[in-house]
Amino acid sequence: MKKHIFTAPRLISALIFAFACTGMSACTEPVPSEASAPAAKVAAPISMPTAADFPSDIDPALAARFAKLALACVHQEFPNKISRTTNTAEEIGRPKDLFPAFYGCFDWHSAVHGHWLLVRLLRTAPEDGAPWREAATKALWQSFNVNNMKGERANFARPARGSWERPYGLAWYLQLTAELREWYAESGDERPNWWLMNLEPLEQEIAQSLKDWLPKLAYPIRLGTHNQSAFAFGLMLDWARVAGDTEMEQLIIERSLAFHRGDVNCPLAYEPSGEDFLSPCLMEADLMRRILPPAEFEVWFSAFMPDVPTDGRADWLLPGIVKDASDGKLVHLDGVNSSRAWNLYNIARALPEDDPRRASLVAAAKVHADTGVAAVSDEHYSGSHWLASFATYLMTDRGQK
Repeated sequence: MKKHIFTAPRLISALIFAFACTGMSACTEPVPSEASAPAAKVAAPISMPTAADFPSDIDPALAARFAKLALACVHQEFPNKISRTTNTAEEIGRPKDLFPAFYGCFDWHSAVHGHWLLVRLLRTAPEDGAPWREAATKALWQSFNVNNMKGERANFARPARGSWERPYGLAWYLQLTAELREWYAESGDERPNWWLMNLEPLEQEIAQSLKDWLPKLAYPIRLGTHNQSAFAFGLMLDWARVAGDTEMEQLIIERSLAFHRGDVNCPLAYEPSGEDFLSPCLMEADLMRRILPPAEFEVWFSAFMPDVPTDGRADWLLPGIVKDASDGKLVHLDGVNSSRAWNLYNIARALPEDDPRRASLVAAAKVHADTGVAAVSDEHYSGSHWLASFATYLMTDRGQK
């Protein structure tokens, strides 16, 4: 008689088969068939981003729409939010007296980046068929005169100033002067040079105040609103490199590495908070790609955000939702969509060209960009006084250029 030899695994399989067949009239051992085996799934090839997938030259219609919003607010005094500490009743006054150049657009920092928007578009937008350019130039001459800037310096020199507009508004002021400096250097146009000469004294005072503050900052400010340190550090670092201020550059690099080099597993799933216009996680990554060499950034980013998909899908990060655009705090989320978009684009470009995460980063960026830009309108002043600045930063690719 032929003997059947069972190893332990074969014996267990046979017993399972025998019990399964008990009581059945017929039960035969199945024979595997190649025809009946499920076909292996083949992943679709990922389309890697090309230069055409990133923002570049702004569309003339968008430039006109954004310029119109800035022109409507840079010299609109009311409504206004005056936010500053005072020591006497005499220091309380109307915005135009307190801030002779930057009294419009609801608050000081929005007025600053509203003026930056006009400078940025004059520098980068197509010139043909752009009637807003003359109005923008006139508005900038009106704001950036010597007497107005003396008033702005007097406000900044107040003993009670304290932490006023630090770091957000001060970083935007440096971004404004960086834009003027680059524009003049590349074009020789005398307008940015004249304006810069009037803005430089306050620029230097602001820069020194930030240099005094940076060594005292013991921890990063991980918020999604104005006080966030990562966003401000990025603007300040870009300014330092344009202005040739190596002291500021080294201070920001030192603080950034001390705060963030060891960061891992950023909780992106907890974002956004209900009033965010900046992403704490993505802004930090956008800052670090400015500082770390590409190979080091790739390693750092893999530990910092390990769950970025590699399949090219966009739905791993959904845009923020605004349920009431007339609410000044809730409408912040229209801004977070634009700022997330430029973060995602910048991070993607900082990774190696064959990194499969780039496709998912760019796919999510496009969805956020479309959502953020579409939300820029003049329907509610709560958003119209500032959202165009964020959309301009995004669509003119300022973070890279």
